[in-house]
Amino acid sequence: MSTFKELPISPYLQDRLKASEFITPTEVQVAAIPHAASGKDVVATAQTGTGKTLAFLVPVMDKLLLQAESRPGALVLVPTRELALQIGKQYEQLRGKKLLPAALLIGGVAEKSQIRAIRAGTKLIIATPGRFEDLLDRELISLAGVKTLVLDEVDRMLDMGFIPAIRRIVSALPKVRQTLCFSATLEPSVEHLIHDYVRGPVRLAFGSTKKASESVQLTAYEVHADQKLSLLKHLLDEQSGRTLVFVRTKRATERLAEKLNRHGMRVGVLHGDRSQSQRNSALTAFQHGTSRVLVATDVASRGIHVDDIAQVINYDLPAIPEDFIHRVGRTGRAGATGSAITFYSGVERSDLARIERTLQLKMRRGQVETGLIREERTMPVDVSSLKPVPVKPGSRVVRLPGEVLQRYTV
Repeated sequence: MSTFKELPISPYLQDRLKASEFITPTEVQVAAIPHAASGKDVVATAQTGTGKTLAFLVPVMDKLLLQAESRPGALVLVPTRELALQIGKQYEQLRGKKLLPAALLIGGVAEKSQIRAIRAGTKLIIATPGRFEDLLDRELISLAGVKTLVLDEVDRMLDMGFIPAIRRIVSALPKVRQTLCFSATLEPSVEHLIHDYVRGPVRLAFGSTKKASESVQLTAYEVHADQKLSLLKHLLDEQSGRTLVFVRTKRATERLAEKLNRHGMRVGVLHGDRSQSQRNSALTAFQHGTSRVLVATDVASRGIHVDDIAQVINYDLPAIPEDFIHRVGRTGRAGATGSAITFYSGVERSDLARIERTLQLKMRRGQVETGLIREERTMPVDVSSLKPVPVKPGSRVVRLPGEVLQRYTV
């Protein structure tokens, strides 16, 4: 199939796709859209970057065009704010004048505007489970007209602990409805959940969902923990394109970004404790090239679509092998090539081997150049914040040199 015009969707939506320069559908779109448009339940898995969002958004919008009432007719549940914003942006690009704006219900931002969007009338709700359930419990949302439920990145919602909330939300939906499940991976633990919600689904799978795209070159460097920063700076100096750096924890993300800023780099930060405005600003700056480097936790491993990311660097190994696929899937998208570099220490050799074994891949071992600077892992202590501790009679008091008081080894 060469164009969207060959798919069973309305001429209006075909024109909107063409105007937005969506001409040739991807493999998952060709397979999923006809089934979803005919009303069948669909369970689809495909590698990241293959166009899953349009695969469910197009048939959902096609049905909403036929809906007369300005009440929610479709609900899309996603694990992260970034993914919700991305889907909302895609919908806004395509809806034109015949469809109402979507109501975007996500945490981290004031709820007043979201409540206004619902009350003003909307046919589509795109939401994260936490915020949606909160508004639902307060009876601010009516689900009586919902005919289509989309669960996007179901396995990620399981990882993030959203399954109890999803079960409660789904129990409030009409029993007769269409359910579409899309994900990059579908673990056995999620299969049972999906079985409860879909009826005679069409199952679609494209490529290995546990395999990195062939357009991404995988390289691993064994490096001492205190030399990782030096190696990262070296790789960033060598690569002029956008770089996404993954770190395990929120605190480590902030620390690394601060160090790179001191190195003279414009760096964005993305993690779960950042406000939504901060997260939006970081992504916008990264997309527009204002900051060339984005340091993030795995909150950025799904749902962000930034064009032309030249390389992904796993500064820390992911906690779950499958997260490796989602991380490296941020580069080498839409036919482009990319590079994914992974740091590991000597004690992490078995962890790296487990990732390779689980995902059935082999990373090329890179040669670390000699002369990497070891990071001085010390931090100043504010002595003025220290409080005196009462000394018991007979206790031995040891006086420390001044320089010991001034520096504290991490």
